[in-house]
Amino acid sequence: MFTTARFRFTAALLTLTALSVPQALAGPYDGERMVLVDTDGQLMRQIPEAGAVRVVIDTQGRRLLIDAWDQVIGFEIPAWQYRQQNGGRPRGAGNQIESAFPARPRPPRERFSRDGFAPTPPRANIERRDLNPMTGTVPDESPDSSDMASAPAATEAPRFVEPSMPRAEQTPAAPKLSKAQVAALQVFLDRNGVSPGVIDGRMGSNVNKALDAWFEETGERVDPADTDLIVRRLAASGGLAFTTYTITSEDAAGPFIASIPSDYADKAKLDHLAYTSTVEMLAERFHMDEDYLKALNPGVDFTRPGVQIKVVDAAGKKTGAVTRIIADKTRKQVRGYDANGKLLVAYPATIGSSDTPSPSGEVIIERVARNPGYTYNPKVNFKQGDNDQILQVPPGPNGPVGSIWIALSKPTYGIHGTPEPSKIGKTASHGCVRLTNWDAEELAGLVTPGVSVSFIE
Repeated sequence: MFTTARFRFTAALLTLTALSVPQALAGPYDGERMVLVDTDGQLMRQIPEAGAVRVVIDTQGRRLLIDAWDQVIGFEIPAWQYRQQNGGRPRGAGNQIESAFPARPRPPRERFSRDGFAPTPPRANIERRDLNPMTGTVPDESPDSSDMASAPAATEAPRFVEPSMPRAEQTPAAPKLSKAQVAALQVFLDRNGVSPGVIDGRMGSNVNKALDAWFEETGERVDPADTDLIVRRLAASGGLAFTTYTITSEDAAGPFIASIPSDYADKAKLDHLAYTSTVEMLAERFHMDEDYLKALNPGVDFTRPGVQIKVVDAAGKKTGAVTRIIADKTRKQVRGYDANGKLLVAYPATIGSSDTPSPSGEVIIERVARNPGYTYNPKVNFKQGDNDQILQVPPGPNGPVGSIWIALSKPTYGIHGTPEPSKIGKTASHGCVRLTNWDAEELAGLVTPGVSVSFIE
């Protein structure tokens, strides 16, 4: 799961166990000896360097190795337990105890404990979950039920289980990925122009659409659970998924506004529809969901200059020229193609609604406006609240059309940003094509007036 360059052999971490791996396996069922295993239940043959990991004790009494991403990468078990769980099979032979390998008798010292460590009973689950980066405890990370139709199974598949039915009838459960693993996948997709929308560490429809777009562009199906591949690709495209950022005095200064009114008449009274907080501003800068940014930095005061925070590294914009756009209403996705018909970018989108449907057929791009204001006209747009007069709503990232307006040849329709990036692809719009502000800004840099936009069902 992690590269050799990142985790090298060192003697420092061997304070976990007084014996090396080969020594710990010497002799039958020697309960006095412990081994380090990875999260697949195999011997950990690459010991992380000092400072790269920390050791915590979980609620089951296990010594867990936690990496810089706050993921469990291994833990300590007695040598006899490793033998019993693996049935004497070589590395890579599989994770589950099959009926062909009957359980061996438990060693005489099955109640063995060392330094307060109680070994996990055979066939216990091996957890692969994020730990709170501040406390080392396992947080409650229940999936968002509103966007889990295409997500992996909600319960984690046990690593060591006895088959309960003939193997021919078993269907392997999809692995449950940690938030850090999903975020790394989202960063990989974002860097390559197939946007997953907000980076929030959750599998969902927007991630699946981005994976399909990657397949269309490259012919490659990426397995979300193939973390080795994803980490290698990230390392080759600008670095790993997570980095640190130091809040500047400019970040903390704003300007910010206390809140965004919902009524357009109240919006029109403001000078600028700015961000409401440093958290909102930084989340958008790093293409992140606000709640996920705060979860990565518990207890942090985002208003203080000099404070270092953990963020994802989704830097980089796609280059090239989009000559044709498909606005796919059913898929809720915008796809941009170059002159050769090759997919260049893909973005999750909110496209119209049943009350205010988007256009049909083909239109063209007429102009691009950055940091646009918005003219509300209830006679040609839609009815908002009790407003029946034309209103001039000021610009800003929290404006009705976000930070970008790409005008289409059908009057009043356009492709634009949004003040609510986490809702992209999940709610309706007033007939236009709504993207996250950062996706709209990237697309604006790839198009020119005259580019065709085809709306398809």
